[in-house]
Amino acid sequence: MDVVNSTPDDQHQTDVLRARVREAFPALRRDLEDLVRIPSVSSAAFDQAHVRRSAEAVASLLEGAGLPEVQVLTSTGADGRQSAPAVVARRPAAAGAPTVLLYAHHDVQPPGADSAWTTPPFEPVEREGRLYGRGAADDKAGVVAHLGALRVLADELAVGVTVFVEGEEEVGSPSFTDFLAQYRDLLEADVIVVADSTNWRIGIPALTTSLRGLVDCEVEVAVLEHAVHSGMFGGPILDAPTLLARLLATLHDDAGDVAVAGLAAAPEPTVDYEEADLRADASVLPGVRLAGTGTLTGRLWTKPALSVIGIDATSVAEASNTLAPRARAKLSLRIPPGQDPAEAAAALRAHLEGHAPFGARVTVHDGELGKPFQAPTDSVAMQVARRAFADAWATEPVDIGVGGSIPFIADLLEVYPHAAILVTGVEDPDSRAHGADESVHLAELEKVVLAEALLLSRLGGPRRPTEPTP
Repeated sequence: MDVVNSTPDDQHQTDVLRARVREAFPALRRDLEDLVRIPSVSSAAFDQAHVRRSAEAVASLLEGAGLPEVQVLTSTGADGRQSAPAVVARRPAAAGAPTVLLYAHHDVQPPGADSAWTTPPFEPVEREGRLYGRGAADDKAGVVAHLGALRVLADELAVGVTVFVEGEEEVGSPSFTDFLAQYRDLLEADVIVVADSTNWRIGIPALTTSLRGLVDCEVEVAVLEHAVHSGMFGGPILDAPTLLARLLATLHDDAGDVAVAGLAAAPEPTVDYEEADLRADASVLPGVRLAGTGTLTGRLWTKPALSVIGIDATSVAEASNTLAPRARAKLSLRIPPGQDPAEAAAALRAHLEGHAPFGARVTVHDGELGKPFQAPTDSVAMQVARRAFADAWATEPVDIGVGGSIPFIADLLEVYPHAAILVTGVEDPDSRAHGADESVHLAELEKVVLAEALLLSRLGGPRRPTEPTP
């Protein structure tokens, strides 16, 4: 594959495809709205029939885009567990042409309380140029980005394409390895495009070159065999929630850096985040100090981050005058590129067990492990992608890291070690993925579609659309 530099022909191609995307986008928006209306929450507590319906809807859209091979597939693990339904759609490559795998996922996070949303989570609504709804950004916009690029290129597509739309990413892709093993030949590709990340901000695209890995666990603190009267026994005995709080307080030092021995840090990024922008993007309350040391992007992308994402203790509504015997917390540890997740999990366990407050019994239950990711920034595919993004946005893209995790990328690299992986963005800092009022910026999504169409066209070589710009 030769490097494609920007030329006058590229500008003509960009103009032609931009006009096509503009014409196609109203229908793509309707397709996105229809997908958002399907509550495809992959968490086991929700009706999984909706996940199946979502997969079938995606399959129908890809059939309509002219892909000749479309299947809704599941895998079965060694334990007999069946995966959530995924969609695999293919147009095989011509002899000598590369194959590009386009990844997205059609499952979504639980919506949370309806009262936290301005409008119902599964009823798409536009406000000020943004489309709101659960999955509108993460990651049904990714599905639509792939769909739109395929529609506007149609018969001019000069690469083989496989579209893989997973159905259980939001629960950690537990069957991903089994799925790859079962369908390895079907999914093999030279370039893999993962449309599940973010752009730098509105008007400035990004290519994600690093992702932190993930370690999670549950830690339980026990102090009594059973609850006892707080008036009769309080004083010499501290309740389990208090001791849990003391244990959790050891996880960070006074500056807010993670204080767990054995965790690594990667080099500082070359770009930084303005503090005012971070505060606005994350809705930090006035007066709250930011934690940690070093650059903000380093704290977000290349240093470990440790959060308490859940606590089980007696609720306020059900509280009585007793000392609670047990309390439990769920911890989420993000680890930088270069850190082995099993080593990080062992370090976290050793810290928790070694800081048992007042001799309380501390029990750690291991959870999910996800590997970090570091992409080469000078691959041919990356160069082609940068040019496509620059032409779509009329501004150069930024290479960024992301503090979140996409653990299956490491699985893809293990199975397809020679594939070039591009992690692209369909979100922006105000998309609020996983939160209430999730949204996608519609004008930016239109540019995402154009960028992917340019990328697919240029990965296929010098062939260009020839019709004049409307």
